Amino acid sequence: MTKKRFLFLWKIAIILLVNVLLVVSFADSSLPALSRRGSRGEEVKQIQTVLKDRQLYTGNIDGIYGAQTEQAVIKFQKQMGLAADGIAGPKTLAALGLGDAPAGVTGIGGYSANEVALLARIISAEARGEPYSGQVAVGAVILNRVAHPSFPNTLAGVIYQPGAFSCLDDGGVNAAVADSAYRAARDAINGNDPSGGAIYYYNPAKSTNKWIFSRPIITVIGNHRFCS
Repeated sequence: MTKKRFLFLWKIAIILLVNVLLVVSFADSSLPALSRRGSRGEEVKQIQTVLKDRQLYTGNIDGIYGAQTEQAVIKFQKQMGLAADGIAGPKTLAALGLGDAPAGVTGIGGYSANEVALLARIISAEARGEPYSGQVAVGAVILNRVAHPSFPNTLAGVIYQPGAFSCLDDGGVNAAVADSAYRAARDAINGNDPSGGAIYYYNPAKSTNKWIFSRPIITVIGNHRFCS
C-alpha cells in the first residue's frame, strides 16, 4: 500500500469515527431533551396547559409545538426575565413548574415532585423572611384556592393566574428557593393550615390594592394578613 493511499484511508476512518461519536452523543438519553418548534408529545401538552392558564396561549392543547406555542413561550420567558428564544429548555420548564424537581424532592398527597417544587418556589418568593408558620400559611392559601370553585382547579393554574402573585411579575420567583420552603410545601399539602382556611393574603405595608383591604381578616402571621 502506498503512503498516499494509507493517508487517504486514515482520513476516511477518522471522518467515520467522528460521525459515529456524534450519532452516539445525540442518542444519549442523558442529554436534556428540549421542547421547541416541531416537538410533539405529552411535555408539549403540559407546556400549553400552563401557558393557557396564564392566558398566554389560546390554541388547542394538542401537543404540537407550533408557531403559536412558540410565541406563547417567548411571552412567558419575557415575563420571567429569561432568554426569550422560544425554546422550553431547563430554566423555562422550571419556571413553568414542569422541570426536573431538585434532588430529594418527591411527590406527596397526590402532587408530583415537580408540583411540590413549584409550590415551594412560590412560598419562598412570597414569604421570604416570614416565620415558618407564615410560609406554611402561604402554601395553604394556594392549596385552598385549588379547592375553591372561584379559582383554577390545578396548582399551576392557581399559581399562574394573571396578577395572583407579585413574585411572578417582579422576578422574585427566580431567586434561590429556601430549604424551609420545601418543608412548608410538604406541611401545607399534608393539611397544615395556619391561615385558617384563607384564600387571600397581603402585606398591608406593600399592598396598593384597595379591594384586598376590604376582605375579612382571619389571622395575622408575621407581615401578612390572611383573609377570606
